[in-house]
Amino acid sequence: MSAVNDTVTVVLADDHPLYREGVRRALTQSGRFQILAEAPDGRSALRAIAEHQPDVAVVDYHMPDLDGIAVIHSLTRDGLPTRVLLLTAFDDSALIFKAVQEGAAGYVLKDSPRDAIVDAAWRVAHGQTVIPPELAGALAGEIRDRRADDAPLLSDREREVLRLFAEGLSIPDAAERLFLAPSTVKSHAQHLYGKLGVSDRAAAVAEGMRRHLVD
Repeated sequence: MSAVNDTVTVVLADDHPLYREGVRRALTQSGRFQILAEAPDGRSALRAIAEHQPDVAVVDYHMPDLDGIAVIHSLTRDGLPTRVLLLTAFDDSALIFKAVQEGAAGYVLKDSPRDAIVDAAWRVAHGQTVIPPELAGALAGEIRDRRADDAPLLSDREREVLRLFAEGLSIPDAAERLFLAPSTVKSHAQHLYGKLGVSDRAAAVAEGMRRHLVD
């Protein structure tokens, strides 16, 4: 880790080349950052971070293969020291809560001025947690609304769907196993995703395992 030497090493991950180029230029032109690698998707980002172990990973939330929160989850699970600044177009309070809960060191909207992103990356590299003031109130409200034990209230059917997802079944396969219409299982799945704060089957299984909802 090199942030103590006032040169912050970075892996930059975003699936939009033009946006990635803009952030890269802003970071390098500041004279305070060294870009070690760039990645267009979540899996490539994980490989680059594991290889280079930068001070900071500047990671887009919405990427192919793995989203930004899945990347953060994997880094935390594997004990990698890189701190993550999550970039997103969404100011949803549940997403902010999820990002911080998983271990994000910062959360910045993608339409923020480039100098704000540079400042956030610098502060994250130096041990600060960065939440823009306009998002802090939403995060505080989300925390207040959460149950103290953080356990989602899944219905029996949602638990069945989660268990079948953990077995590797798709929505049509789960529907066949449960003798339900695929549209019904899809509806249960959407409710499940909302309660777990995820967006797909794989993430639901990972979160369910983390919360000991499935083996």
